[in-house]
Amino acid sequence: MSAAIVVRTPNWLGDTVMALPMLAALRTAEPAARITLVGRWATLLIGQGVADIVLPYPKPLAARRRLARTLAAERADVAVLLPSSIESALAAWRWRAVRRIGYATDGRAPFLTDALPLPAPRRHQVDEYAALLTPLGVSGGATAPVWTLRDDAGLDAEIARLLADAGVAADARLVGLHLGAAFGSSKLWPAEAFGRLAQGLAAGGLTPVLLGTGEDTDTAAAVTRAAGGPIASLVGRDRAALLPRLLARLRCLVSGDTGVAHLAAAVDVATVTLFGPTDRRITAPRGRKSRTLDRAAPCAPCFLPRCPIDHVCLARIEPDEVLHEVRQAVK
Repeated sequence: MSAAIVVRTPNWLGDTVMALPMLAALRTAEPAARITLVGRWATLLIGQGVADIVLPYPKPLAARRRLARTLAAERADVAVLLPSSIESALAAWRWRAVRRIGYATDGRAPFLTDALPLPAPRRHQVDEYAALLTPLGVSGGATAPVWTLRDDAGLDAEIARLLADAGVAADARLVGLHLGAAFGSSKLWPAEAFGRLAQGLAAGGLTPVLLGTGEDTDTAAAVTRAAGGPIASLVGRDRAALLPRLLARLRCLVSGDTGVAHLAAAVDVATVTLFGPTDRRITAPRGRKSRTLDRAAPCAPCFLPRCPIDHVCLARIEPDEVLHEVRQAVK
């Protein structure tokens, strides 16, 4: 048994959610260990029962050095590295972790004590994360992330106010339309298509609500113009702590391949995820109500953040097709 384990969690929201089964399996296998999570989205995992200590991973170099000194003083028995970067391996080496487990990518094998070959062919991200526990003799666990929603009357009241301020009736059957993607514009379904989908949803007795960060404000305006009328919008108005509970209020979420889709699936909300530049076999949300749509294109999946041509992979997905999937999901 290991007395102290540090897990460097992923840099992206969706990957952090997909790490939950691995983290839960580690907690089950090492109930007495002190497990510390360190990562950009790690603090969102507070309350999920997978760690004793949860720390954000700071951006400023000086702050990272202070964190490294703190963790080095602890001298963890094991560090498990979910990001595939050389930076994460160097960090674990500076943390003086006795064992450093990760995939042998980005030239970082010399800084790992357990350098695992990247699976070929690639596996779903949930399964690749789980396989990192093999050197510790840990296997099995869940195949899909499950998010635990704790009772929090204050957050529930804040969400109710946000929806009311957006003009959403308390009994509305909400369908979230998430407009953005941190990866890049290649993951974005056209605003005109979202507008036509919103029209169809409203005509069928469902209430579309636009979701996204403040960076999606212009896109939200374009969607509203395409819909020919006002649409309830929470774009730029929610925050990370609210997101799981807000998503749980939806009947369905429509989005590109984004972290929000993975979180929605983990809270057991139906998802319709539109894939273009990325591969659904590797990163599709795993949930009992998850659906995916993509269209064959000779250049897909390209994994490029911006499409250099005409974005045919996503442009070929028609609003009527998405509307059909939503209707099937909310039956």
